Amino acid sequence: MGSTAEHLSGQASGEVLGLLTGLAHITEWLITHWYAPATAALVVWAVSELVVRRLARAASAQRMALELVPSRHFDPSLEEIFRRGVQLARASTSMPWWAPRRSKTVQIRLRADGTTPLRYRLEGPAGAQRLLSITPFGPPVTVKRAQPIVDKPRKHVVRAEFVLRGRPTAPLREVPLEPDPLQPLVDAVSDLRAELGDLAEVRLDIQRAPKWVLRARRVQLMARARRVERREAQRAARWIRQDASGVEDSLTWQLQQLVTGKQGGGAGGRRLVMPPVPRRVDAAEALGKLAEDDHLVRVQLLVMCASDTEGRAHARLAQLQAAFDVFGGGARWAMRGWRLGPWRFGADRWPSRRVFERRWALGHCQPPKMNWVRLSELTGLLKPHTVHCRLPLLTSDLPAFQHGDPGLLLQGIYRAPDGRRRLVATYARETLFEVGVGKAGGGKTERALAQAIGWAHAGGGLMFLDPHRDSWPRALPFLAHDYLAERIALIDLNAVGPAPQVSSWNPIGMHQGQVAHEVVEAVTDAYASALGWDDASAPRALTILTAAVAVLVAVNEAACRAGRPEDQATVFHVRALLTDAAFRKAALAAVEGRLDEETRSWWQVVFPTLPPDAFAVVLNPIARLAANPVTRAFLGQPAGVYNIRAAMDSRMVVWVCPGGNGPTDRLITALLARDLLRAVRSRRDIPEDRRVPFRAYFDELITLTGAAPETIAAMFEDFRKYRVHVHGMTQLLARLPTPVRLSLVQNASTLASTAGSQSAVAPITAEWGDQPGPDIVAALDRFEHYMSLTVHGRRIGPVRITGPHLDEIFADHARPHHTTALENAARANAEAAPLSQLAARTTEQLSRVSTLLTQLAPPAARASKENHYS
Repeated sequence: MGSTAEHLSGQASGEVLGLLTGLAHITEWLITHWYAPATAALVVWAVSELVVRRLARAASAQRMALELVPSRHFDPSLEEIFRRGVQLARASTSMPWWAPRRSKTVQIRLRADGTTPLRYRLEGPAGAQRLLSITPFGPPVTVKRAQPIVDKPRKHVVRAEFVLRGRPTAPLREVPLEPDPLQPLVDAVSDLRAELGDLAEVRLDIQRAPKWVLRARRVQLMARARRVERREAQRAARWIRQDASGVEDSLTWQLQQLVTGKQGGGAGGRRLVMPPVPRRVDAAEALGKLAEDDHLVRVQLLVMCASDTEGRAHARLAQLQAAFDVFGGGARWAMRGWRLGPWRFGADRWPSRRVFERRWALGHCQPPKMNWVRLSELTGLLKPHTVHCRLPLLTSDLPAFQHGDPGLLLQGIYRAPDGRRRLVATYARETLFEVGVGKAGGGKTERALAQAIGWAHAGGGLMFLDPHRDSWPRALPFLAHDYLAERIALIDLNAVGPAPQVSSWNPIGMHQGQVAHEVVEAVTDAYASALGWDDASAPRALTILTAAVAVLVAVNEAACRAGRPEDQATVFHVRALLTDAAFRKAALAAVEGRLDEETRSWWQVVFPTLPPDAFAVVLNPIARLAANPVTRAFLGQPAGVYNIRAAMDSRMVVWVCPGGNGPTDRLITALLARDLLRAVRSRRDIPEDRRVPFRAYFDELITLTGAAPETIAAMFEDFRKYRVHVHGMTQLLARLPTPVRLSLVQNASTLASTAGSQSAVAPITAEWGDQPGPDIVAALDRFEHYMSLTVHGRRIGPVRITGPHLDEIFADHARPHHTTALENAARANAEAAPLSQLAARTTEQLSRVSTLLTQLAPPAARASKENHYS
């Protein structure tokens, strides 16, 4: 029995010894032939990496892209943004089971190339398209399928990968939503110039945290925390022992022992020192943001900047690096790599560059081990820019103005974030109506003049209606060009100079091919508007005036048919028609067959019953017009020259200066405005694609709308259909009649405001949502404007624009020595004649019309109708 045990024991010892010997031989062989296992391991790693790359490339081919376009009022809550982050984390796993971890990611691409402020694009697994298309943001964000982006090669490209530095468990700074967390990134790319090939793109890859990697990371962090705690305890114990030894060796301590008689011998007399025990490591404190699994993701942040101009790409990368510093807290974003003097070794250098480009091209996520974040730390990057983000104005948003381009309309000077100033414009076809508000001298008229002058030089037709005439001498030097002289006409009722010249206009003339009933309606409505008549307050006056104008228009139509337009009646013949029986008989007899039955019946049955004082309300405004020699000469000519319809069709530049804002001037303005409305509506006889664009500029809208409020309102409602566009300027929007104000704001393509009182600019800023508020607009400097514009069907702004100054913008067009020649040409185009000559012609016009009526009326008809109209 004993021998058996000894035998078994010896056998076991031999096996152990043989095993140890074998291990020793293996170790010796491995040390001697180390290259064999290393080569095998390298081959295995290379084969597995090749397989993984091929699988990842195949998985990446099944990706889709979405572009998110926020509205102007996009203002998400923290909960909506957080829910979006949860969606992105979940979408990153929507890949086939065989897809490697690096391909299971959702990528946020923030891209700027000078054509858009910052495009927000999502790329992820094709299986996650439905999940990513329906966002918690709702209608304020439009999600559309994005097309692949193909970039042209740039000469200079820089790359960078950002990693989290600082304590690995510390969070990034909690950035508030107002202002927008994306604002630093938007500011960093605000001065990109597409013409220089500038490009900047930020890619943030989000990947759900692998459980086993997270556990391993936690074990590392806990082990390191315990090591740190042990080192701190050992350090503390060492300092305690040193302090105790120092106290016992001190003279004070020795004297104290002698006095008290408590001296001890040897080592037993020394004080017992208890070293501190390492405290228990708190897992929540040691792991920080990695303590919980919920909403923890790994991220990869890649940046690429490019340009065709040397130095701009590196400068852009530095700006983006500064922008990411805003998110820094306990942890911060820093560029990966190291620096040696002027050289930086990172994503732009071998061997990192090849890895960077592969991840950039395929969308693979291989972040460093420290890039762990919670979704709450990425709040600023999980959504597009919001209403709280100040976006730059790019060339694609607002085109640059080019002198002589008929497709552009000058708006002003925009100062870019980098200090560059450029003339900006809107597209003429989209700028339908404009409204400018602000105090006197703020730059409203100067801006309108610059726009009108630029439009005229580009070959466009316009009408500039200025009651005070100040705009004409201001614009004159910049219009004094030979190629413009034949297109400019001046209608000036201010009687300037010792020998004033005035043009002429017959509102009821028929020599220009007008439609009779439209002329009657235009004149009657103009009187009613200026005098405040309506069917309730002055029905009889309206009826009398309508009937009288209808007869005189019929007379003029007969005169033109007879080839005698110089014998037409004017508005001053209304008095003769109503008060002179002989003239009335002759007129009615001459147009017997041209009047409708109702009008003839009114003259036969109703007119004889009217008392003489019924005509005073109609004749009074006409008498005021006749008492003013200028208006009498202007309106008293039989075949007036003024023809706004012909001016529209022939691209004329017509300057109209009514002469003031008194009662007589308001009546003239009302007649001109109603005639403009009639002329524009008459363009219905031209196919829409052949209607020549025409622009009407109304300075001092308060004055103009006081004369014709309903007419001006109708212009802003109807003119777009006929390719006629109105630009209005006023000091106070609140003083405009309600119909005009509502039509202006509703249909305006451009809303602009200079400085003024807060109450004056408040109606405009209210249309902008008080961004900026009235207090900011009220404090603007002279020639500074805030304006909202329409480009490509969407509103731009409000943006701050410096109003154009004629002496600066059109300095090359100024011809101050040719102003006299141009003014003479403008008066000649309007066929202005001396005031005395026109006055004499007006005086003899009554007899000419009477002679015409006698010749037109058949003798038999004249005799038979004599008793009916007596």
